[in-house]
Amino acid sequence: MIRLFAAVAIPGEIGEALTRRQQGLPGARWRPLENLHITLRFYGSLAEDRADDLDAELGALSAGRFDLTIEGVGFFDDGGEPRAVWAGLSASPPLTHLAGRCETAARRAGLAPDRRAFRPHVTLAYLSGADPAKVAAWMQAHNLVKSPSFRVSAFGLYSSWRAEQGQTYRLERSYFLA
Repeated sequence: MIRLFAAVAIPGEIGEALTRRQQGLPGARWRPLENLHITLRFYGSLAEDRADDLDAELGALSAGRFDLTIEGVGFFDDGGEPRAVWAGLSASPPLTHLAGRCETAARRAGLAPDRRAFRPHVTLAYLSGADPAKVAAWMQAHNLVKSPSFRVSAFGLYSSWRAEQGQTYRLERSYFLA
């Protein structure tokens, strides 16, 4: 079994600007630069043959290149308790289209539909016991974040592995956009 997800990598200079904001929030487990990405579709643990089918479907999809801009910050919560802080993205129909194509590839490979709505973001930190007031203060301090536009010409199929410091990700395949 292999744990997989499709994602767009964040360019190094954009990621470095985001990592400079990773401070001042007690209870945050900040994500390292190499783990910053935009998840298009999380597939979960798959058998090797199912992963091969998914790879073939992702390789067959077609989508054009497009530009993205990081803009704003937010958080996800579990019943009112903040669990992650993230950087958002400016509205991007091409990104939403690409995520939809990754969902279609999953279904064609025999995977169950994803029941969650696509919410494009870059996870900056996972939170454990973070004070909601401190999360709000961190968000207020960083809510005007906006990156230069960057070109998306490929996306990848990544595997996720547990490590002492948290998850590590490995690019398994790259898929280039037209």
